[in-house]
Amino acid sequence: MNTLQTLLGIALPIIQAPMAGVQDHKLTLAVSNAGGLGSLPCAMLSLETLRKELAEIRAHTTKPYNVNFFCHQPTTPIAAREATWRATLARYYQELGLDQDAISAGPGRSPFSAEIADVLSEFKPAVVSFHFGLPSPDLLARVRSWDSKILCSATTVEEALWLEAHGVDAIIAQGLEAGGHRGNFLSDDLSTHSGTFALLPQIVRAVTLPVIAAGGIVDASGISAAMALGAAGVQIGTAYMLCPEATTSTLHRAALKSEAARHTALTNLFTGRPARGIVNRIMREQGPISGAPPAFPLATAAIAPLRVMAESQGSSDFSPLWSGQNASGCKEISAADLTREFAAGL
Repeated sequence: MNTLQTLLGIALPIIQAPMAGVQDHKLTLAVSNAGGLGSLPCAMLSLETLRKELAEIRAHTTKPYNVNFFCHQPTTPIAAREATWRATLARYYQELGLDQDAISAGPGRSPFSAEIADVLSEFKPAVVSFHFGLPSPDLLARVRSWDSKILCSATTVEEALWLEAHGVDAIIAQGLEAGGHRGNFLSDDLSTHSGTFALLPQIVRAVTLPVIAAGGIVDASGISAAMALGAAGVQIGTAYMLCPEATTSTLHRAALKSEAARHTALTNLFTGRPARGIVNRIMREQGPISGAPPAFPLATAAIAPLRVMAESQGSSDFSPLWSGQNASGCKEISAADLTREFAAGL
């Protein structure tokens, strides 16, 4: 058993990436009960829903699981920026017959907080992971008080060194291929980001902690390659998105199974922060990286009504079709079976 398995109390050094919007506790449970580390994305959950999800997990497994949170700084809306974003989207609102005056404000994603920690203290999860850096020292100390292990994403060697200096237990090396939001927190310069197999060995050499490879790994051979480069484990997301335990929408599943999945890009149109997804109409016409959206996570409010209306008409033109660069490993089999297939690469 390697360092990561011992550290996290898992049989397999395989972590299911937390994927907000396409999963709930069912996927978490399936992977944890199969011997990997199932993860629950919590940044979009209310406190009530978070408590319910954790109660479901506790009721159906005694295995370790991971809860994941964002650590972004809350953003105050800037009127001029909001107006620019709404003006950019105006023609789409007109096309779909929507009223821009009905847009409801709201961040959509909340950073880790004392109130969230209060809920977690009832469950004391074995692993707590963070994206966009770490919470304040006092909040981090609360997590440690439950004997939870702390993981966090790094997109550069500098971020990995910072995380090691700030007391995490293991580092997730997030390569540029990874689907969903980039985990960068020291710099917004995307030109500093590397592919997984370029970033991984550099971080392994730079730190003494276990390093988890993430991005573009979708099968046993990819896992073998990551382990050969020094990874103590892997984090896999996209490959799980067609499993029956995932809540991936019908439109999103169709996109993942289509030729369109071969073309992904980083875009800030859906949330205001770069995240990788399958290229669709709004990305082709407006970006994919644009100066129009307000800062994360405020961009979500104005684009959400477009998404809802278009999806009701069978279109994913305005949907965030999160995916890594390699969707070829997606399989419509149980998450437990898929996890066991991954284990063949160990």
